[in-house]
Amino acid sequence: MAHDGQDLTLTPGAILPDLLTLTKAALPAANDILERATARVRTMVEADGRISGALIETHQTAAHALAWLATYVESLRQMQGWAERLDAEGAFGEVEQLIHQIAFGEYLWQIHGGIQMNQGEIVRLKDIGLSQEDTSKFLTTEVMQLTGEGNTQAARTRLVELMQERSAELTVGACGLDDELGMIREQFRRFSADRVEPHAHEWHLKDELIPMEIIDELAEMGVFGLTIPENLGGLGLSKASMCVVSEELSRGYIGVGSLGTRSEIAAELVLAGGTDEQKEKWLPGLASGEILPTAVFTEPNTGSDLGALRTRGVKDENGDWILNGNKTWITHAARTHVMTVLARTVPDTDDYKGLSMFMAEKTPGTDDAPWQDAGISGGEIEVLGYRGMKEYTVNFDDFKVKGENLLGMEEGKGFKQLMETFESARIQTAARAIGVAQSALDEGMAYAQDRKQFGKTLINFPRVASKLAMMAVEIMVARQLTYFSAREKDEGRRCDLEAGMAKLLGARVAWAAADNALQIHGGNGFALEYKISRILCDARILNIFEGAAEIQAQVIARRLLG
Repeated sequence: MAHDGQDLTLTPGAILPDLLTLTKAALPAANDILERATARVRTMVEADGRISGALIETHQTAAHALAWLATYVESLRQMQGWAERLDAEGAFGEVEQLIHQIAFGEYLWQIHGGIQMNQGEIVRLKDIGLSQEDTSKFLTTEVMQLTGEGNTQAARTRLVELMQERSAELTVGACGLDDELGMIREQFRRFSADRVEPHAHEWHLKDELIPMEIIDELAEMGVFGLTIPENLGGLGLSKASMCVVSEELSRGYIGVGSLGTRSEIAAELVLAGGTDEQKEKWLPGLASGEILPTAVFTEPNTGSDLGALRTRGVKDENGDWILNGNKTWITHAARTHVMTVLARTVPDTDDYKGLSMFMAEKTPGTDDAPWQDAGISGGEIEVLGYRGMKEYTVNFDDFKVKGENLLGMEEGKGFKQLMETFESARIQTAARAIGVAQSALDEGMAYAQDRKQFGKTLINFPRVASKLAMMAVEIMVARQLTYFSAREKDEGRRCDLEAGMAKLLGARVAWAAADNALQIHGGNGFALEYKISRILCDARILNIFEGAAEIQAQVIARRLLG
């Protein structure tokens, strides 16, 4: 295969003939095994013609295995779409073909032999109730060829050879972005390389807040109003652009990449649930960065069970609200101007129906004096990674919120309002995970090229090369799944399933990349002076926040079965 202006001479034996035709022909088998698995799990968890929450709990492993299987199948669909688009544009070069082939070879093989939910949990088709007969039907001629010949040492070695030839500033493999998104990526890659990466490790080691000058520069670049409509002060860009920006900033430092998440969540809340007056009051300031928000949802002993929240809001004689209760894991709480607070306001309720959302104004504090207002206090939670904004406990003791700051001016809608932000939040978290994974690959690649052992550089050892190759492959898989979710959101289609899959896979990919890059560093990776030690700590949180992996798998399974 050849395209105008490109030399696509391939290494003999590295790339399979008629690759796109082969991978396309393998997809029906993947779709079929997913349909069979869904039907089997449904029989396990159905009672009286309805999906039973109790039975999903009983058969949790099977349900979560189904979620992972569906994530793998959707990933392969999106990789096929990516490859076909590049091929049509004449951009499906040797790097991209190798990534595509290895991805299919590995993920089809894992579907057959066992999907790694994490290091200690591998789920197999038998765990979903599938028989050997079902498994044999999956092993079509195309699937068998790809599992046998797709992810080979020769393919991985050749991919790493080509990765070494490319500039370190480039993302491995064409991402399939249009010109506008490509320009956005380049702009934020330059900013990240110049303004973030040289300082990120020092910020982490000293556990310092990201300097305000960086936040001011991000505001000038429009980061905080990226997807807010133009008539409300934002840039009115797509969720896809948000992915690109989040990825490149997180590639420099996850703390910087996550600054925009606060504004994204707050803006989504106001856009979806606020009154016209509230939109005019909050959105321009959020977009410009003049108003920095923080999300105040989680409480001690509740974790992901938001319906069990106990913080209460009571209306006083003046129509204002008085909040009492305790919150925890509040990111960037100190120097922000407004808190999106979820609190129980409907008396005699103990579930999500009694929750309301508030835009609770506060005076920005400092690292030394975080709390400036009456009725609010708290303490810093010291953390392994994901520093730069800091984590806090927050205590409300008769803290007053203006009556006009009840979101939507309607009680009992808080949980529903929050749910409407989950798609964007999880898409953005998946993008942050890709950025962290890419930074791990950057560090692992540089060290492997520089470090010599037994008379040759590390990158020339097959297992080191294989680690780097699989990082590049899985990063692209997670990236394409994330971009697909963003496109679905931009088209106005429901995408909670796809966003959840992107977040689930992206978090695992980031952790694997960081862990493998540290392994390439050997003992030096365990030293705090090396960046990879920070990246490992930062990667670990991705499997926990915005829905822990177990919760994410549960949500995906319920959507598939429902």
